Amino acid sequence: MKKLALSDEILLTIDKPARYIGNEVNMVVKDKEKVDIRFCMCFPDVYEVGMSHLGIQILYDMFNQREDTYCERVYSPWTDLDKIMREKNIPLFALESQDPIKDFDFLGITLQYEMCYTNILQILDLSGIPIYAKDRTDEDPIIIGGGPCSYNPEPIADFFDMFYIGEGETVYDQVLDAYKENKAAGGSRADYLKRVAQIEGIYVPAFYDVTYKEDGTIASMTPNNEFAKDKVKKQIVMNVSDTYYPRKPLVPYIKSIQDRVVLEIQRGCIRGCRFCQAGMLYRPTRQRDVDYLKDLAKDMIESTGHEEISLSSLSSSDYDKLQELVYYLIDEFKKNGVNISLPSLRIDAFALDVMSKVQDIKKSSLTFAPEAGSQRLRDVINKGLSEEVILKGAMDAFLAGWNKVKLYFMLGLPTETMEDIEGIATISDKIAREYYTIPKEERNGKAQITASTSFFVPKPFTPFQWSRMVTREEFGEKQRFLNGKMKEQLNYKSIRYNWHDAEVTILEGIFARGDRKIAKSIYDAYQKGCIYDAWSEYFNYKTWMEVFEENGVDIAFYTSRERSEDEIFPWDFIDIGVTKKFLRKEYEHAIEETVTPNCKMSCSGCGAAAFQGGICFEAHTDNGNINC
Repeated sequence: MKKLALSDEILLTIDKPARYIGNEVNMVVKDKEKVDIRFCMCFPDVYEVGMSHLGIQILYDMFNQREDTYCERVYSPWTDLDKIMREKNIPLFALESQDPIKDFDFLGITLQYEMCYTNILQILDLSGIPIYAKDRTDEDPIIIGGGPCSYNPEPIADFFDMFYIGEGETVYDQVLDAYKENKAAGGSRADYLKRVAQIEGIYVPAFYDVTYKEDGTIASMTPNNEFAKDKVKKQIVMNVSDTYYPRKPLVPYIKSIQDRVVLEIQRGCIRGCRFCQAGMLYRPTRQRDVDYLKDLAKDMIESTGHEEISLSSLSSSDYDKLQELVYYLIDEFKKNGVNISLPSLRIDAFALDVMSKVQDIKKSSLTFAPEAGSQRLRDVINKGLSEEVILKGAMDAFLAGWNKVKLYFMLGLPTETMEDIEGIATISDKIAREYYTIPKEERNGKAQITASTSFFVPKPFTPFQWSRMVTREEFGEKQRFLNGKMKEQLNYKSIRYNWHDAEVTILEGIFARGDRKIAKSIYDAYQKGCIYDAWSEYFNYKTWMEVFEENGVDIAFYTSRERSEDEIFPWDFIDIGVTKKFLRKEYEHAIEETVTPNCKMSCSGCGAAAFQGGICFEAHTDNGNINC
């Protein structure tokens, strides 16, 4: 048995030692002496969160299929172990071999959420790897970032050697092959970065110079290396039924956030909600073959022993073979006690039938995400959901035996008025009223409506990337106003109102649209003890405000400022297929309260057809000729 990096004495003093000992079901074990490349995959949050992430499982499986590569894992040590590692000078280690991260060739960090940025510095620091890329030598691992936040990597660009823009299944083999060739030829770290800068989808921040105007906006971003491209193109896999997917995913010995088999049924979304970054980034929509999914589900249940299957996608109701797949999963697995976890479906007869088969109606609740309280604002954000549909869905569910409804909204959306906010209270009340039209003897107890609001953050590559974001004070005013309106409703005793903290939202807003000038503040906040900012018990707003002030960062510049049409954004060097021209047109449509049809109804010419596949071709071709 391999020697653990932590002694028994330490493991007995920390919370959940299983986070650090590895050896989980389906863990890959290789002889590290017989591989050319050692890659450590990192999720910069606690183990239970990281183990629930599908992307890591896909890449772990894909890398380990290469005979020349051994992929291992590391997660952020929780605060109790963090303290001990610093006191005893214990280097951070990978779960599989328990070897120090510093001994690896690559450390790949997935960037899922902006509030994990200080955890990235924790990982580097505890590993003994210089935090700034410019300070690293040939002895240090190559630090590579990927995932949704890499679509604006600039606030953390100084900490990374390179970023992978796009889906991992496409050019990672080229990235690893180039490393092997460079190593065999005796090439240096600098030589390798020049090689990978030539691969589509790879961004090496050190190869670009950024200049700023007097007002703080970007004047130019230009390559300073002959191998760096002017535009970095997003890489995507077009055939999602003939690619990597873990048939034997890792199973932890402690409960993770999502303790189940995850079936990703499609990528992308046809809906075009104007606030949704994922909906634009992952275009075009690509569906997995239904037989492929059935086969996967069988293998994954057998190899993991999980008792639940969950379908994953941005908009599951739009998957063409959803009924066939869901009824198959129910027939095949329900008899063996395997639960089917339903994605967020549009509420219709099919959804209610399925839910009544797989859920205990007395315990479960239905979820609607109207996002905005009024039809006017739902049209602004292109939600494609009318009040009639919401009320009918709720009423159908009530008649079928449900009495609990969850509603999700955002506060601070562009063009929002107090009437729109009041609409959140009004529609919550209308749903409760629908319930009470049912004769008392036919009701399932009292209606329970839970309305939750989060605060809107404008994200890069969305039509709202030009929008101002509401200030912390304005968020507070809107939330208090809504809370008051909730209490004025006739059925307010049936309505529960939850809201999120505005302080974290402000930080998200700065990081989401930030530039390279933000990096020093992230570094300073980390030095002052900020880690696990995504966890409310550790988030320290005061410290963040201090470091922004010390570094001259104007919060309003990054958040509550309307951008001009011709402003150069920090992420403009990335080409996601969807064009800036289309996004601007959508922004103007939002202001005009004009709805854009979804991709199945008609092509709006967003630019994603450049990838020559997915719905752009399936739904809009005529004899092979694209009509967009």
